[in-house]
Amino acid sequence: MTASTGLQATATQEVTHLGRFTQQRALVLEAFIEAEAAEGFVSAQSLHARLLAADSPVGLSTVYRTLSALAEAGRSDVVRDMNGERLFRYRPGSDHRHYLLCAECGASVTLDAAAVEEWAAGVARTSGFTAVRHTVELTGICPDCGPSVESSPGG
Repeated sequence: MTASTGLQATATQEVTHLGRFTQQRALVLEAFIEAEAAEGFVSAQSLHARLLAADSPVGLSTVYRTLSALAEAGRSDVVRDMNGERLFRYRPGSDHRHYLLCAECGASVTLDAAAVEEWAAGVARTSGFTAVRHTVELTGICPDCGPSVESSPGG
């Protein structure tokens, strides 16, 4: 099985999480999985541009709907960039994740989410709320984008 065939098989399998299979959804998923491996988080618009560059006949609204459906199904993570645009990252499993994102270049680091999950559960317990959901977004400047130790004051 070639890498491309494996990617197509994964994309076809993932479409089952979204309900009815369509060729356009499969194309979006294939490009999404490929983009995640190359770039990490991607916007719907950048994914659509990637599809257009590959001559895939998929509309931007289909890309948005597919990415939103994946997020609802727990198969993609969603964060917002500094301008408020939603960015998506393929999640091959159903485990919930949190990230630290570079505000300059968009690089991301997966965090150990245990502390966030414990905090959210504690808030739910003490408030009496049920079915509590949470979104935690941490941003900063990665080491590659930040000032080097030599150029920082006192360094």
